[in-house]
Amino acid sequence: MVIAVLASLAAGVCFAVAGVMQQWAAAARPDAEAFTARLLGRLVRDPLWRCGIGLAVVAYGFQSLALAYGPLSLVQPLIVAELVFAVPLSAQLHRMRLGRREWLGTFAVASGLALALVSARPHGGDPRTAGAPAWLLTVGVVTAVVCAALATARRLSGPWRASATALAAGAVMGTQSVLLASTVDRLRYGLPTALAAWQTYALVATSVGGLLLIQSAFQQGPLAASMTVLDATEPVVAVTVGTLVFGEAVHTGWPLSVVTMAGLALVGAGIAGLDSSPVIAALHGRERGRG
Repeated sequence: MVIAVLASLAAGVCFAVAGVMQQWAAAARPDAEAFTARLLGRLVRDPLWRCGIGLAVVAYGFQSLALAYGPLSLVQPLIVAELVFAVPLSAQLHRMRLGRREWLGTFAVASGLALALVSARPHGGDPRTAGAPAWLLTVGVVTAVVCAALATARRLSGPWRASATALAAGAVMGTQSVLLASTVDRLRYGLPTALAAWQTYALVATSVGGLLLIQSAFQQGPLAASMTVLDATEPVVAVTVGTLVFGEAVHTGWPLSVVTMAGLALVGAGIAGLDSSPVIAALHGRERGRG
């Protein structure tokens, strides 16, 4: 259990620094490149962005090590601590100080998400039980959420726009997590079995699409507006889709459901506080000026 805790915290720190590196590089790109392959093409040439991606791979290694020694209900909430490292580090790089509002917003998102995950504790499920109707419903709902989020982002600016784009990215990456679980399950029966399934190719498509959306969110606003929403949306969507498609179960009943909803409400309040913060808006202005 000690190894699981230390590896989870190490993953959180690595994810935090990786996110700061990627956002620093993406924020310098012009608005015209958002949602285009050109954005990824330019970022791939940036050494700092490549270091961020490399550090994210290291973080996934720590996460895998943590999961080998501890349950998901312990590992995932600890990794969420990346927000506590990432947001202050991003502000420090831009020579800005966070006030009480920004610190409270950051801790509200991190603690609220951890509280929701610990109380819900998703478990069980079998990827082999997923039927076509459940998959079609999932794809339809996620597509609708992504389109609505991106349409909303077009009407917003600053931190709010970055948050709306991050919402779309989180929905895609949450679905990607479920597709990854399905693909890994099929790989146990051999590579031909995995290659014969449409989920494998959907996994590749969602991975590329999710990466583009994440970098676009990083480009459009400060890290506090994008990473917080991304970290909140991805597990919520993954748990919801896992419950719908794989038959996973979550702990419900009094007082667990109330605690879960309270955690999600805390996440929403923290995100709203950060997005409406003058300090975060000024941080976005500095990033745009640097670009």
